[in-house]
Amino acid sequence: MAVNKSLANTPKKLRRYTNLAATIHLLRNQCITLLDPAQWDDKNDAYAMEQYKIHMNARSVLALCFARGGETYHHWRVFSHGSDGVSIEFDRQELLSAFASDDNIEIGNVCYKWIRELREELREVQIDFGQLPFLKRAQFKDEKELRIVYINIEEYVAYKEYPIKIEWIKRIALSPWMPKPLVGSVKDTLKSINEKCSDIQVTQSYLVDNETWQDLISTRAAPLLQSAVSDSLTPKKE
Repeated sequence: MAVNKSLANTPKKLRRYTNLAATIHLLRNQCITLLDPAQWDDKNDAYAMEQYKIHMNARSVLALCFARGGETYHHWRVFSHGSDGVSIEFDRQELLSAFASDDNIEIGNVCYKWIRELREELREVQIDFGQLPFLKRAQFKDEKELRIVYINIEEYVAYKEYPIKIEWIKRIALSPWMPKPLVGSVKDTLKSINEKCSDIQVTQSYLVDNETWQDLISTRAAPLLQSAVSDSLTPKKE
């Protein structure tokens, strides 16, 4: 396993934004799956991965992405949109240990650049093809992405699975758009997949409907607004 030096500043937890089907597969089989990036939504990113594959004369290049930052609307909306979205939070050190014995694995934080930056850099030196799997346009910098890349020079594989331990999962968050009547059943189903899953903390994300935020507005902001309105209606003494 080759690890990018930039991992030194990576947080202790990583989030994988995915869907219920992939989550059930992960928990049932206790494995994590790397897939072909050809179908990625960001075609610039998929193109860079394809160029990397061509340059390395590889038969297979697979990848899996994780978020290094905290929960954001962007991550949910782009990677786990809809009622079946899921965020799986892993212990970083434990998760990366799953790939330690595989020399075909490269791990690094994605570097985000503006087109003008890349253009200026390429005036001085040729592009480092080894960095292509970890290069992305600056408009995506809020993703704060860590990427795990598998490269096989000799053999074509459509996917690659690595065993993990359920204990490495620190929390599972269900979609903020999942209807509340369904949350309990989904939570119970995930925790019943096997004995080890029963200890996982499973909650629904309250990113778009947070009672604490609303209570603060109701109990603190509202009286201030009412006072301001009252003051504005009170006749001024000349």
